[in-house]
Amino acid sequence: MATIKEIAALAGVSRGTVDRVLNHRGSVNPLTEQKIMEIAQALDYKPNKAGIVLAARKKNLKLGVVLLGLDTVFYDDILAGVHDKAAELSDYNCSVLVRQTEYDLQQQLDSIDELRNEGINGLAISPYNDPAVRAKIDQLYELGIPVVTLNTDIENSRRIAYIGCDFFRSGETAGGLMHLMTRGRNSGDIHVGIISGSRNILCHTERIAGFRRTTAAYGNIHIVDIVNNSDNESESYDLTTALLARHPEINALYFTAGGVYGGCRAVADSGRQDKITVITNDIVNTTREYIEKGLIAATICQQPFLQGSKPLEILFAYLTAGQLPDIENHYVDIDIRIRENL
Repeated sequence: MATIKEIAALAGVSRGTVDRVLNHRGSVNPLTEQKIMEIAQALDYKPNKAGIVLAARKKNLKLGVVLLGLDTVFYDDILAGVHDKAAELSDYNCSVLVRQTEYDLQQQLDSIDELRNEGINGLAISPYNDPAVRAKIDQLYELGIPVVTLNTDIENSRRIAYIGCDFFRSGETAGGLMHLMTRGRNSGDIHVGIISGSRNILCHTERIAGFRRTTAAYGNIHIVDIVNNSDNESESYDLTTALLARHPEINALYFTAGGVYGGCRAVADSGRQDKITVITNDIVNTTREYIEKGLIAATICQQPFLQGSKPLEILFAYLTAGQLPDIENHYVDIDIRIRENL
């Protein structure tokens, strides 16, 4: 097993410098830090577990969590994962501070600043896709506060890992399901309306892009319109009602985000539920209800509990043992549910 002494010799630095890098104690030149971390990984350095426990308890770590989707039922399962891991980490004198906001840029920026002012050592965040959030993540990294994104990612930031769905692939999966589930039910072309969430959430736009690429290959599936509901059920009901009135040719709907319950109510109230194939995401209770009723043909799930717990596990390992995650993107399983396997 590699030792700090061996890493120091290979890096040409003192053991104290290696200790500061691996245990995040004080400032070290970024190039030196990178070199030490690369050597530690190459040698498969593993700190003593008893020492980790002792060091963690002395550090009194604080981890911050910032989630989008205030009042969005899907995030309840993510929060359950957060609270489960937080209870486990409390044994190591590590506390977890949680903030949840609406799909609002300023609310998210304010939450990040609040947690930084409260002295967090690491941050898990479902980021609003905006340059200002990216700048905050990069700023935290420069201050020695690692960031892990969850559920949705942000491009070109200095976060150390992402935990969540491969949303482009999820969209491709939805496109394949739409092809399979409409092939025998509807004759002729398939006219799809897409009900999505905020345009500033990367996962929503990635799902649409994947769906678009897959369906384009089939030739007979056409996207006729896209509306955005901000994951709000009432707004989703109104938008879906208007969408169906505006496009009577629609015979399929794809929900890329929340607002499924409101949208499905609109389909039922339109009296066209037997003529429209509906594909959604996730498996909250109201979605389950509409699958059992036969209004939703299939839903694509993404292990939300794991998305809540895994980022805290990664941050704790990094802050106590200097362990970077083995892979940068931790994609959860894509799980297709129909009425027969609920």
